[in-house]
Amino acid sequence: MSYSPSGDAPAPEPPGSEAPVTSPAPGTEPATGATAGSTRTRGEIPKTRTARAHNALIAGAIVLILLLVFILENTQRVKISYFGAGFHMPLGVALLLAAIGGALLVGIFGAARILQLRRRVRKPR
Repeated sequence: MSYSPSGDAPAPEPPGSEAPVTSPAPGTEPATGATAGSTRTRGEIPKTRTARAHNALIAGAIVLILLLVFILENTQRVKISYFGAGFHMPLGVALLLAAIGGALLVGIFGAARILQLRRRVRKPR
């Protein structure tokens, strides 16, 4: 609603200038004090943890397929020497094992740092 230039009475709104009204989902109460980004249009599916997990599973499957292609394309046998032990294995498998070992080291040190920070937060000074 807008006011006339004289300030006496509200001027009539032009047709079609009203904001669209959306009804709340069945079983929910209408939101009060909603922010600009919180309104949903009818038929929009909310983002949930399950949806994020589904998307992460799809991304993981794509990464696994790419990894499988990498391993299948790098089948040349190479000699691996580690602490005096020597053995032969395909190059793709050797690189995959090295990546897994690196990821495990990062995970172990990351977990140790998280535990250290949790203890510091709990400990009163």
